Amino acid sequence: MVKILPSLLASDLTNLQTEINLLSEAGVEILHLDIMDGHFVPNLTYGLPVIKSIRKITNLELDAHLMVTNPQFYFKPLADLGVNYISFHQEAVSHLQRAVMEIKELGVKAGIALNPATPVETIKHVIADLDFVLLMSVNPGFGGQSFLPVVYEKLELLRDYKAKYNPGLIIEIDGGVTDKNSAELIENGVEMLVAGSYIFKKKPYIEQIQSLMKG
Repeated sequence: MVKILPSLLASDLTNLQTEINLLSEAGVEILHLDIMDGHFVPNLTYGLPVIKSIRKITNLELDAHLMVTNPQFYFKPLADLGVNYISFHQEAVSHLQRAVMEIKELGVKAGIALNPATPVETIKHVIADLDFVLLMSVNPGFGGQSFLPVVYEKLELLRDYKAKYNPGLIIEIDGGVTDKNSAELIENGVEMLVAGSYIFKKKPYIEQIQSLMKG
């Protein structure tokens, strides 16, 4: 079953309680959290105190995407806050498998995020240890960017790796996801679609969410 993950960074952050309630009423099961440090990517977003507040007001699953220079500093604090999925960029760590196992040992699903220009081949030897892979279809750091079609070629190879090495692997995609490309992405094996500006552009959010499911 394909899941739609609203990116809270695009929501009205001054009214998180209301926004999350509306998403929950629309059938959302997982919320996507963009954590940026202003160093690994040219933007700075919320950190642990905000995520702690989010967890207090919802039982929905939380998917944390770490766009930070030292992702391992966040693993345990995020796990302690009840985050369910953690992904990090492979360029930010020296030992991929060790970092993946640190997340899994905390009882959290572990993923690696790949920038548009980062080849899928670079994670071939850790695919079997991953719970999911997050393919970026825009360059990370800012919302509202246009989808980069190069991701379809990467999806093809990732599906091949999944079939060979890890049939349970979840494929997630983030960046420029709209009703114009969601159906094709789903057809190409994507199981978790992250969308921000497309979902939050108008209420009720259920209309945008359903349109992503249908494509």
